Amino acid sequence: MTAPDPRTTGAPSDPLSVGLDRPAASTEPARPTAPSGPGRTRQAAGTVGLGIALGLLIFVTIVLVLFVVYNGETVPISLVFTDIEAPLVVALLIAAALGALISGLLGLVLRARRRHR
Repeated sequence: MTAPDPRTTGAPSDPLSVGLDRPAASTEPARPTAPSGPGRTRQAAGTVGLGIALGLLIFVTIVLVLFVVYNGETVPISLVFTDIEAPLVVALLIAAALGALISGLLGLVLRARRRHR
């Protein structure tokens, strides 16, 4: 003799999932629920992105303040036409800005070369 198929009798297939596959009976009237579509996910992702951006901004600000504090001694800077004395942080920032400018211009030149081939 075989046991009846639980799917046809309405009994749950797993004895541990009793009542988990159907909603509980309630005497309250049904209330409309908020949509759980892509808008809700996008809002949560935007909040996470803002939190990461804020954390990164705070980290970069702290690093820059420490950079300025530890590189405050005055050094001579030889420019093309003149020599000046300025804090070391100014010399380092000038070097970084010139490096970024050269890198950006080189990128533009290489992109223009690829486009014209």
